[in-house]
Amino acid sequence: MQSSEIRYFLAVANTGSLSGASKQLFVAVSAISRQIQRLEERIGAQLFERHARGMVLNDAGQILENHVRKSMMDMEYAVAEIQGLKAVSRTVIRMASTDGLAFDLLPQLFSQFRRDNPGVMFYLNVGTVTQVSEMIRNGEADVALQLSLVAERGVDILASFSAPVRMVMRCDHPLAEKELQLMDLHPYPLAMNEQGSTIRQLFDLSCRMSGIFLEPTVSCNRFSTLYDFMVQTPGAIAACSHFSIMYKARRDNLRVKPVNIEQLNQRYLQLQSPAGKRRAPALSQFIDFVRDEIARESELFVRDFGL
Repeated sequence: MQSSEIRYFLAVANTGSLSGASKQLFVAVSAISRQIQRLEERIGAQLFERHARGMVLNDAGQILENHVRKSMMDMEYAVAEIQGLKAVSRTVIRMASTDGLAFDLLPQLFSQFRRDNPGVMFYLNVGTVTQVSEMIRNGEADVALQLSLVAERGVDILASFSAPVRMVMRCDHPLAEKELQLMDLHPYPLAMNEQGSTIRQLFDLSCRMSGIFLEPTVSCNRFSTLYDFMVQTPGAIAACSHFSIMYKARRDNLRVKPVNIEQLNQRYLQLQSPAGKRRAPALSQFIDFVRDEIARESELFVRDFGL
């Protein structure tokens, strides 16, 4: 297969449309369309479901995409080995994570690791729990960090940390110095992840079991929005894991409160890698660093915030 066919195929798969691929590649829509048709004729099967709003990979397309991405990563590893770039001095680490962890934790970890390893570069792909799981299983990421309700299958779990749901508020909040009950949240603006997220599932389950109805004032799939709303709005409370604010909570002088409900203690932060895949020296060093740094900072956080 011609490299241009594969390049155009991946661009359409990533953007979901011929026009999106055209903008990404600076190539005419008609040229991309011809290459996709040529690729489908060569394979003998359609690769996309074509809709008015765009193009979505079908089963055949997903199979091809998985194999292409794996082949590309294998090629990059081979080139790196040939060129002697597997050393810690020059390495790209591909990482996947859920949104909350990309807000505060990962920028700090990247920065700290690069102080001693300035040649290491990071490519971070942020997605949902399902998307992160797919990326790590398909080999599209070298390492992943995500909050999960269950032990993921088909990946190597390198570390696991308890990640209960916490309530975060400004230091002048009326509840800042009190033990927190779920019903105490009712009068205050609540900022929370969208429905379907792990934290929302646990929170809604806790409310139902307690016979309490709490509706978020702001619901969003970006934690940065929830955090800024909480900081800027008097009386507002945001729900999150303490890992999402492990450094910012101190800098912004926040209060982090537990809610002693069993259902809110069922999440875990997992550090994952593709099952059985060999690791570059820099990646192994980064994994050890992340495991040790999270364990150390989490212990300090729990102690300092009385959790």
